[in-house]
Amino acid sequence: MPRKWWWLGGVIVLMVAMFIAAPELPPLTGRMASQAMAPDPTTAITRTYAAAAARHPTLTGIHSLSDGRSAFAARMLLIESAQRSLDVQYYIWHDDVSGHLLFDALRRADSRGVRVRLLLDDNGIAGLDPVLAALDALPNTEVRLYNPFQQRRFKVLGYLTDFRRLNRRMHNKSLTADNAATIIGGRNIGDEYFDAAEGVNFADLDMMAVGSVVTEVSSLFDRYWNSESSYPLSKLVRTAPESAQQQIFRKLGALGGEPEIRKYAAALKTSQIIANLRSGNFSFEWVPVKLLADAPEKTLAQGDDRTRTLMLPRLGNAIGKAENRLDLVSPYFVPMTEGTEAFAGMARKGVSIRVLTNSLSATDVSAVHAGYAKRRKALLAAGVRLFELKPDAAQGSGDVTSRGLGSSSASLHAKTFAIDGRRAFVGSFNFDPRSAEFNTEMGFVVESPKLARAIHDAFDSGLHKGSYEVRLDAAGNLEWIDRSSGTEVAWHEEPETGLLKRGLVTVLSWLPIDIML
Repeated sequence: MPRKWWWLGGVIVLMVAMFIAAPELPPLTGRMASQAMAPDPTTAITRTYAAAAARHPTLTGIHSLSDGRSAFAARMLLIESAQRSLDVQYYIWHDDVSGHLLFDALRRADSRGVRVRLLLDDNGIAGLDPVLAALDALPNTEVRLYNPFQQRRFKVLGYLTDFRRLNRRMHNKSLTADNAATIIGGRNIGDEYFDAAEGVNFADLDMMAVGSVVTEVSSLFDRYWNSESSYPLSKLVRTAPESAQQQIFRKLGALGGEPEIRKYAAALKTSQIIANLRSGNFSFEWVPVKLLADAPEKTLAQGDDRTRTLMLPRLGNAIGKAENRLDLVSPYFVPMTEGTEAFAGMARKGVSIRVLTNSLSATDVSAVHAGYAKRRKALLAAGVRLFELKPDAAQGSGDVTSRGLGSSSASLHAKTFAIDGRRAFVGSFNFDPRSAEFNTEMGFVVESPKLARAIHDAFDSGLHKGSYEVRLDAAGNLEWIDRSSGTEVAWHEEPETGLLKRGLVTVLSWLPIDIML
């Protein structure tokens, strides 16, 4: 069930779920535990950065991936370069061009003898059971589903009987090759995340990393892979017959001949990141990096045990140390009362706080906007500055670290913040109750003045082109300032929205659904 329907599904089924017995999942008897393979200094990926790593043995090499096509190219190249192992973990994997291209790359990696472990949240893989079953049948590949539904065709029915469990999802995103290089961040797998969709594309941010933090990402993957919430696909989905497997693989192998894929593949060939990676002329910034993540036990734990599984307190400590400025990017920004008071308190102490989130016309989840909208006046009154991305943000690459702009027909999806020009966060965590309370999340806290300044600079120089600044006018009412034309144009209602949509948000803001957002 896509995120934009969660709030509605939650309201409808919450009371029903309490009165219907939940069916039991199959036992995990016979499931084999496995661990990440040890790094091998002879693999091609390791050799490309070995000299730099030797000069920085305690540091991590990082490279930001803000352009959608470069982000896809980097994933494809890591898969194609892997010689020993691939550990892949995602919340959403779409049945589309980019999704099938990456599936085919995993299939080819298996044929080279690479061990592939694919862990997907069961909420975001609609229609993919046959493809996953075919992949799972390969000799070197195993597919597991996280927190699965027993009902395969009409998963939404599961919420009627097991809402408490199924409402908690694995939002982590990582792809690690040979325990030597990894990509983490905000992107799922789907055309809209890689600037390949015909309609709305997401402005997003990932980070490629090599060096010391990669083994930590692999260890975290192992914890999820071997957790009580991780089920072998074969316990849930009927094994695909060999004829069906061959049919699926023929379809995957023929992808390159389809016009839309040829066009996308041709664009990827011109990607500078591919040329740099293949030539070894790829620069990483070597800095201290800390991996923060929820424990997989968060999905099932209750009470005090659950509190110990959370990454939020550690993330809060990183934010709470801001002395001068905090710039935050979050597509779903619902600070609730406690968060609003915390941001307001920092602002009153002289910390400059700026937040970029989606405007109502750009968001894909109106209910989340309702949870954010009711906090705007309190934040603004305390001195927090708010910016909202336009849906028609200036044509660009989705680069939120250098220009702050999204693609044409853009929706913000990046989750990042920068503190005092010294430290930055990149990951999957949204500043909303769902990330804090229900979903599992992960991300890097990076001690990088270069990255932090890039995020600050985006707020300083780029936001006037692609966003509205929300302010309080002299009467204390909200106004949206558009500076894209070089002069200030004020809107006195949510820009580029109709009365019906604004009315819906108002009604939603009255409902006690914030904790579900």
